[in-house]
Amino acid sequence: MIFYNQVYQYASKDEKNRIRIIEISNPIAYYVELHGDTSMPKKSDIATLEAEIEASVLLAISDPYMVGYEDEALTPKQVAKRDEDWQVIEATWETYKTQLFDKKTREKTFSLIAEKHSLSKLKVKRMYTRFWQRGLNKNALLPDYMYSGGKGKERDLSNTKVGRPRLYTLSEEGKQGINITDEVKKQFNHVVRKYYRKKEQVTLAETYDYLLREFYSNKYTENGVVKFKIWDTSCIPTYNQFYYWFKKYENPQLDISLRKSTKEFDLKHRPILSNSTLETDGPGTRFQIDATIADIYLVSSFDRSLIIGRPVIYGVIDVYSRIFTGMYVGLEGPSWIGAMMALDNMITDKVDYCADYDIKIDYSQWPTKHLPEIIIADRGEFEGYAVGSLINNFNVKIENTSAYRGDLKGIIERQFGTINGKIKRKTPGAIQKEYRERGDRDYRLDASLNLKEFTKIIIHLILQHNQKIIEKYPLEKSMIADGLIATPLNIWNWGIANKKGRLQKIIDKNIFRLNLLPRGKARITRAGLKFKGLFYGSEKAINEQWYIKLKNKSIDIVYDPRTMNQIYIPTNDGRSFDACFLLDVSAQYKDDILEEIEYYQQLLQEAKAEKINKQRENTINTDTAIEEIVKKAIGEKKKNSTSKTKSEKLRDIKVNRAVEKQINRTDEKFDLVEKVDQSPTQFVKFPKKNQETPKKSSSRLMDKLKKKRDEEFGKDK
Repeated sequence: MIFYNQVYQYASKDEKNRIRIIEISNPIAYYVELHGDTSMPKKSDIATLEAEIEASVLLAISDPYMVGYEDEALTPKQVAKRDEDWQVIEATWETYKTQLFDKKTREKTFSLIAEKHSLSKLKVKRMYTRFWQRGLNKNALLPDYMYSGGKGKERDLSNTKVGRPRLYTLSEEGKQGINITDEVKKQFNHVVRKYYRKKEQVTLAETYDYLLREFYSNKYTENGVVKFKIWDTSCIPTYNQFYYWFKKYENPQLDISLRKSTKEFDLKHRPILSNSTLETDGPGTRFQIDATIADIYLVSSFDRSLIIGRPVIYGVIDVYSRIFTGMYVGLEGPSWIGAMMALDNMITDKVDYCADYDIKIDYSQWPTKHLPEIIIADRGEFEGYAVGSLINNFNVKIENTSAYRGDLKGIIERQFGTINGKIKRKTPGAIQKEYRERGDRDYRLDASLNLKEFTKIIIHLILQHNQKIIEKYPLEKSMIADGLIATPLNIWNWGIANKKGRLQKIIDKNIFRLNLLPRGKARITRAGLKFKGLFYGSEKAINEQWYIKLKNKSIDIVYDPRTMNQIYIPTNDGRSFDACFLLDVSAQYKDDILEEIEYYQQLLQEAKAEKINKQRENTINTDTAIEEIVKKAIGEKKKNSTSKTKSEKLRDIKVNRAVEKQINRTDEKFDLVEKVDQSPTQFVKFPKKNQETPKKSSSRLMDKLKKKRDEEFGKDK
């Protein structure tokens, strides 16, 4: 099977023989070759191409032009050139698509487009060639290099006033006016930067008043009040001149970003962010995405006694067939992270996905793993930073519907209603009614399912939905003639076989994920790369000695909240990354999702907070006991003070230590023989005749030891 916007290469030919499918209209497919300055569309039978693919003559390859560009990394000239060419493509591609595919009408159509947009015919051909060859998206029109020349340079101004004369002035000299020189333009730019591009949102007319006040007036004081006298009209630029030059150099993105916010521009002023066309002409034309909070309470996978609240369910559904093309169940509220997970699941092989939850299916039960042409969403998470990459790099248009577009939202919201109804009837911990009466049992206490188990239930419900007959589905005559039963699976398969092909298959999921995954900042520490309280190791960090040279520096990383076993450092080319893996110090969180990691980290902090007062109490009591011991020791020392001099006290330190050691040995010695309680034998010493008195030892140490011995012997008596 061939896919829209897929790149193929002939195995028996060189690299230049690559083609891209730019349109599928059963039984014909149109393609362009990826080499050549002006490569025009060619057509082939789908059956022929599929036969070549089956025989491995034609191989699907990764898109050589799929790169995750960010507008911040592009030069202003590149962005301006891209946007200028995109206006032509956007205005003519859908209108003249059929004529451009037909060789007989192609040249005439190019001439018509060139005349309509004041371009040369060759310029239009090259523009469309780049659009077709490089992925049928906005960033396909980015130039490889910028040309320079004199075209577009402004004329040198003479002393003669250019432009039409003023109609209404107070004098003949006023009709002459002034020329807008480079110096005057600098004044214009100054007041625009200083006053117009500010959060106060000063109007352009007020900005013009600031221009006159700063550069074309005399300042004076009257009755202590500062005032300004505007010059004669013949010496100042008019508001029309100021407005003309402002529009000539206007930068809407910069103006909106500085006057309001960058988010305001992304949400409400992004090109091709919405589309009023509601019809679908086959599978993959439009996918609808929405989120709901499930009517059930879950428990933790670590400890089922811990209730973790209600999960969020994301669903992606094909508007044409009503088949679910993607899903996500988690604790992340409506946000880009949740939507990103659903989009990643949208292009995932569902056989492998279900196998991760011990559910065995075959490809025919859930055959969706593709990108659509348009994604319809409510205003919310899709009005974020990652939408730009999705639009520009994959040519997926985003329609942010208003709250009153119930005809579109109802398709998936009805399915959410069905799912929640089933949950209430079948699962413990489900919300039974909004308001409990006094004495009613709290249904939250019945919660028994963890997040993984609940996800398995949702998978089973989606598999059931994909095979359920859709009542009142508007079957076409050809569907009825083919005996089609209106189930999402049957409609999906019939549409692929009989309708236009708008599905895109992603060969390299890593590039797609790099454009979707949330970004964060990891800090380089001696213990590793620290992110979300976890520590990671990187081979690149070790080889380049980050832990020594870049300590405490933050770096940009990309992460997947569904598994925190690794994070990724994206490279500058947007096509690769360096992986960082979880270190042993954080191994207790291996294979856990970010929501549960953050939940248990919060529990840990709460547990520490409960013990902090007890720790402070122990510290205070310990300090008090130490102070009491010291105070008592100082008092005892004062009581037993002697008249010894300082030198005498210091001189006998070694002798005193030896005496103290001898006494401690007596107290500390081990006596393994059990002592018998009996009266000590009395000995009587009789003096011997002619007993000589021992000589006095000359050693002061021996004297002290004997003295201590006699004192101890006396105590025993």
